[in-house]
Amino acid sequence: MRASLLTAEHETFRETLRTFIRKEILPQIDRWEQRGQIDREIWKKMGNMGFMGLNYPEEYGGLNLDFYFSMILCEELSHCFSGGFTISALVIQYMSAPYLFKHASEELKQRYLSPVLSGDLISAVAITEPGAGSDVQQIKTTARREGDYYLVNGSKTFITNGYYGDFFITAVKTSPEKGHKGISLLLIDRNSPGVTATKIAKMGWLASDTAELGFDQVQVPVTHLIGEEDAGFKYLMGGLQLERLTAAIHSLATAESALDYTLDYMRQREAFGRKLQDFQALRHRVAQMVADITTTKAFIQHCCDLQQQGEYAVKECSIAKLQASELAVRVVSQCLQLFGGYGFTEDYKIARLYRDVRVGTIIGGTSEIMLEIIAKIAIDDIQYEPKTNT
Repeated sequence: MRASLLTAEHETFRETLRTFIRKEILPQIDRWEQRGQIDREIWKKMGNMGFMGLNYPEEYGGLNLDFYFSMILCEELSHCFSGGFTISALVIQYMSAPYLFKHASEELKQRYLSPVLSGDLISAVAITEPGAGSDVQQIKTTARREGDYYLVNGSKTFITNGYYGDFFITAVKTSPEKGHKGISLLLIDRNSPGVTATKIAKMGWLASDTAELGFDQVQVPVTHLIGEEDAGFKYLMGGLQLERLTAAIHSLATAESALDYTLDYMRQREAFGRKLQDFQALRHRVAQMVADITTTKAFIQHCCDLQQQGEYAVKECSIAKLQASELAVRVVSQCLQLFGGYGFTEDYKIARLYRDVRVGTIIGGTSEIMLEIIAKIAIDDIQYEPKTNT
């Protein structure tokens, strides 16, 4: 990051955050991974420090800071050797709460957004469905207006914070006959009658709770409509760039943490009477990883500049998400190789990173979706415009 953009205040924040992570988070990671559940108290502690609302206005309990503070938060949380914990934090602050802030009524902001920023409530975003995948337009969950309520029926899957969370920002079809122009966003409380949640057993991200949700005649007050009816697709498209950018920062920071961890191992491990770091073939492999991480990081920082400036950077964020997630998979795989047989054991954290990093090319739009977006811009000359009312 250019020195003119990262100030002494940013660096002080990074050190404060690192101290907090060492004291409050790292000692708990292994336990959270083993039990598949993150202690709710950590969100309250993070809220008390202001970490849950960096970019939100002070009137809702935020700190109203620039986006570089969020970039630092994403980076440092990604060095915790638990993709499950990191993604749970990112989903709350950057993938679900923004819809409340940008589009919800003042009543919903006071009732739900402020408690999220203080760490008292855990939010989730429920879009993906078993039959729709990355194609948001094909969702089947419906919400039919009945007086002062919507009756919601359907299901969602792969919902981070869906089991232990408190509420979901949920994509529903309020006007099914209109296709994607008939999608709305509803805030649905986790404990509403008719809501069921089933934890999904996963390969990685073990600390996070990922759930399949069911909605059976769930009554949702009309006041829980976020923004305008049938404007949900527009809102979702407007929120994807921040989601993909934070996912890119997370992927790249995971690759960095894996490489740092591997370098420490190479400095200690000997083979044939020499340190691993002294073998030319391994040195050059590491050098290439350093080069790839450095160049990708420079582009992601450029995307952070665009986010700070309020740009609707579809192409740039898609490229960042594609490149960072694919690179992270390659880097962590090569790092595990450098551990030899030990890399295949749970004694070393590289095995956890290997499991966790794989989903990066899937979440927030698969690599194939990113490639098609980029192709539409580069080949078909499609120009994406902002999709929000703000």
